[in-house]
Amino acid sequence: MAQRKRGAAAREAAARATTVADARKAAREVGRRGAAGEPLAGELTRRDVLPLLVLHYIHAGPTYGNQLMERISEVGAGVVSINPNTMYPLLRQLESRGLVEGKWEHPERRSRRYYSITAEGRREYKRLHAEIRPLLDSISRSIGQIVKELYG
Repeated sequence: MAQRKRGAAAREAAARATTVADARKAAREVGRRGAAGEPLAGELTRRDVLPLLVLHYIHAGPTYGNQLMERISEVGAGVVSINPNTMYPLLRQLESRGLVEGKWEHPERRSRRYYSITAEGRREYKRLHAEIRPLLDSISRSIGQIVKELYG
């Protein structure tokens, strides 16, 4: 009898742990995709638009994280924005994939890390540039239809 109670208690504890783990996972997903109030921004981030924007700006010339965030916020006009908790892991990921190369402005102080695009990064930029265009065109058409429906 005591063994059954322990077994039931263990199953209940496992169910609670799974629920907590699922909740944490869902919260992390929301953080990656954007809040519920930002479905468009979340979609753009999920669909490689953010890496494309980063590669686009780095393709134009070496730049650093804060400058990238400012440029993306400016061009995104409130629809797409990025914070350091997203930008710097993305830059590290792009660097680990060999798409960009980072160098410290002053290596002894590690003040600002400038990123340059690599040959592999240029190939990935061209691939994403072609691949993402249909998504952006679709979003543009959808927004146009919504505006037309609401405002004539």
